[in-house]
Amino acid sequence: MIQRRHLTLALAGAALGAGCAGLRSLSCEVSTFGDWPAGRQPGSYAFDRLPSQQARAEATGRIEAAARGALEKAGFRAAGAGQTADVLVQVGARSTRADRVLWDDPLWWRGGFAHWRHGPWVGPSWSLSARLDAPRYEREVALLIRDGASGKPLFEARASQEGGTWSDAELYAAMFEAALTDFPRLGVNPRVVVVALPG
Repeated sequence: MIQRRHLTLALAGAALGAGCAGLRSLSCEVSTFGDWPAGRQPGSYAFDRLPSQQARAEATGRIEAAARGALEKAGFRAAGAGQTADVLVQVGARSTRADRVLWDDPLWWRGGFAHWRHGPWVGPSWSLSARLDAPRYEREVALLIRDGASGKPLFEARASQEGGTWSDAELYAAMFEAALTDFPRLGVNPRVVVVALPG
């Protein structure tokens, strides 16, 4: 009996450890499009802002900062001051909170059949319970790379993900990394890409 308890505790500990390890990765649904020229190297880049993004310079700056690491990992380098960039990069990100309420689910009460035993009698019982679900957050990042000279779109990538925590710079950075994981190759759209979170 003692050995069985120790085995159960060991298995539970291993499962908990595996769960904690899993929390440090992020699974995203990625789609990529474009026609990156064969043999062309990534080169230098500069961010290109739409008028609406220029009006929200601080928020746009945070999104661009989150994308920098992914661009550098894909082989790009930031253009220096006064230098003409090989490509122009537009980025965007959004996060939407989806609150669930009890009546979203027709079986919100989570009822079920059970059996009770009291003394010599065995009979059915009806259990009734209510559960409140935590809010869910739906996130998406998008990135468009254009040729610096002609403005021609060369590569577009999107990554989406949902989870129970609010979006932050770390999550957006990981999502941009997922979006550029296969750069410049294209793949099945959409496809699942898993990236490690720092830490």
